[in-house]
This record gives sequence, C-alpha cells and structure tokens, in this order.
Amino acid sequence: MSEKKLLEEMNQVKLAIELIELGARLQVLESEVTLNRGRLVRLYKEVRGESPPKGLLPFSTDWFMTWMPNVHSSLFYSIYRRLHEDQGLERMTAFTKAYRLYNEHIESTDGEQVLGLTRAWTLLRFFESNMFQLSTCQSCQLEFVNHAHTPDDDYVCGICNPPSRAGKPGPAKKKSQTKSKLAKETKNH
Repeated sequence: MSEKKLLEEMNQVKLAIELIELGARLQVLESEVTLNRGRLVRLYKEVRGESPPKGLLPFSTDWFMTWMPNVHSSLFYSIYRRLHEDQGLERMTAFTKAYRLYNEHIESTDGEQVLGLTRAWTLLRFFESNMFQLSTCQSCQLEFVNHAHTPDDDYVCGICNPPSRAGKPGPAKKKSQTKSKLAKETKNH
C-alpha cells in the first residue's frame, strides 16, 4: 500500500472516531467516511463499547422551524459558516469544530443541548440541498434558519417574537418541578 493511501486511510479512521465520539449514527459515518460498513461497525463498537443504534435518521425540515431547535440550529450554522466560508476550513473539519464549539457554548451557559450531531449533520445536508436558507430578522438583524424560497422581507425571529408557550415547562416538567420543590421544603422542615 502506498504511503499516500495509508495516510488517507488513517485520516478516514481519525474522522470516523471523532464523529463517533461526538455521537454520529452509522448512516452519518457511511455518508462521510470512505471506510466500509463492517469496519465502521467494528470501530463504533470499539469506541462506544456498544453496537450502533438502528433506525432511520430524522428527515423533516419542520423540526428545525420550531422555536428552540431553530435558535440552536441557527447558532450552530452560523459557527459552521464562519469556519467553512470565512476561515476556509474543509467541510467536515469545519463541521466537527463547529459542533464542538456549539457544545462548549451550551455547557458554558448551563443550557440544554437541543441539537445532536445527527440533527446538525442533517441541517448541513438540508442547506447543501437548497432546502434551507438564512433569513435576517428585521428586529435584531441576526440570521436564522428558514425554509428555502420563503419570502423574508418582514421576517422576525423566534427570539424577538417568541411563541406564547416559549420557555414555559410542559405539564410533565411542571409536575416534576413541583414534586422537587415539595421534597426540598419537606426536607428543610
């Protein structure tokens, strides 16, 4: 095997390991890495200590349009664009770095990670397939993920105009918060 082929294979293994550590599903690996399926499955088992999950990848643009996922998707994609377009990083290098930066931001703000790696990768594919565009909010002037070919002259983002239930816990979450509060009060008395 030539030295160039060996280096390319090592780079593919390294990329696969990085994607697996970040939470990539097998379908993502098969699309982005040139290693065969058998090697990817073995590599997945070695890195994660378990078999890869089965099932289809999400394929709905609608998920990205809901309030919180849209905010997180827009944040991730803006980081990715800066790295890929402005800094000139190769597509998958920019993708993995952007996803790491997104996670670091979420951790540093004690936020909830909404965008898993598979969804982030799906988002990227939707942009590459011209299913999404960025729309500029007329209020804050930031760019947000939007369906392609959507008229956006008067677009206002979900941060400037949140839906009425945004940030309010659902019934199950509210019930568990109430139980937790009661348990603390009982413990203090």
